[in-house]
Amino acid sequence: MRRRGLALSRCRLAVLAGAAAVVAAACGGVEARRATAAPGDLQPPPPRLPVRVVAVHPHDPSAFTQGLLWHGGRLYESTGLAGASRLREVEIATGRVLREVALDPTEFGEGLARVGERLVQLTWRNGRARLWRMADFAPLGVHAYEGEGWGLTFDGTDLVQSDGSERLTFRDPESFAPRRTLTVTRGGAPLAYLNELEFARGRIFANVWMSEEIVAVDPATGVVLATYEAPGLLARDEAAAADVMNGIAWNPESDRFYLTGKWWPKLFEVELPPTP
Repeated sequence: MRRRGLALSRCRLAVLAGAAAVVAAACGGVEARRATAAPGDLQPPPPRLPVRVVAVHPHDPSAFTQGLLWHGGRLYESTGLAGASRLREVEIATGRVLREVALDPTEFGEGLARVGERLVQLTWRNGRARLWRMADFAPLGVHAYEGEGWGLTFDGTDLVQSDGSERLTFRDPESFAPRRTLTVTRGGAPLAYLNELEFARGRIFANVWMSEEIVAVDPATGVVLATYEAPGLLARDEAAAADVMNGIAWNPESDRFYLTGKWWPKLFEVELPPTP
């Protein structure tokens, strides 16, 4: 069964990192639902659009990438796995880690967002969102929340969080209190396994876990406006040593996106066609 296979894959990755004892209880994970839409709710499927690669940059293949964002010509990256989770600033051209800070060994790092001069970093099942000062990675506090943390982005008003289901939660950027939730649908059916998020061009872009798809979501309605397909970015031998695509960052100055994945040796600079 596909859902069971996905859960087993996530558990296997944790075991490979030596974190089986910590993550075993989480192997059940989110029981994301792929509900069937009623006939009256059906919508036309969104267009499927290509991803055009314009440049390829090095990326640390030991990074289990969970969150990615661009700011000031640099990438900021959250990596996962218990005992190996980090917050990093990365030089794009070389992939060199300029600075990093480790999370508590029990924490599994997840999504990452910037609010002004602060970074907000989720954890998977720890129920903690860590706050960091961007300038020097000094800790600024912790927000508590319920449920799983997957992806995170900031839309200029709210922090938007995914939890592996079809639901997005909009949160107050100061208190982290939930303000509203949004169900994401594609062709009228709920779309689960939403992972890493990026707010760009007035849309919420999301990786769909265990796929080579990125979706652009209308933040008002939750409707998927376009699906971007990015198959075969890695060569076969590279893909054999890597895991799923995860990590979206947008450079508003060039209107280009950066894509990578868990244990990927490359970072792809790409162009995504505008949504209809």
